[in-house]
Amino acid sequence: IFLGPSGVGKTHLSIALGMEAIQKGFQVTFVTMGELLSLLKTEEFTRKAQVQLNRIRASDLVIIDDLMYMAMDQREATLFFHLINHLYERSSIILTSNKSPDQWGELLGDEGVAMAILDRILHRAEVVHMNEASYRMKHRQSMFVSESVQN
Repeated sequence: IFLGPSGVGKTHLSIALGMEAIQKGFQVTFVTMGELLSLLKTEEFTRKAQVQLNRIRASDLVIIDDLMYMAMDQREATLFFHLINHLYERSSIILTSNKSPDQWGELLGDEGVAMAILDRILHRAEVVHMNEASYRMKHRQSMFVSESVQN
């Protein structure tokens, strides 16, 4: 699990690990949390979502980017729990999030589901806190310094 604010390299690092796994012959799937929720909600209606979720479920490594970026409703949280429960003990999972796990309960809207998800995710997890400044903003600090222009 890579945790930290936007722009610190969580996604970049997860993709690099995914590329390394692919080069070693593993099946890897990268999906954003928004895309994943859309797939989960439409799985029973669309063939495309079924195919993509079957690929996710069969992957050796699943990378879920921007976990808990937005709050979920009860149905979304339950669907996500079922996916995590399926992947638990079958696949490796890399998660990126700008929210700490103690905030996930309120974003899931159900403490019970949040605890069940956290139980499975954190069981064998390595949590990496990335608290650097955003690489996008690192060299743009001068934009936020107010200087008066004198003639």
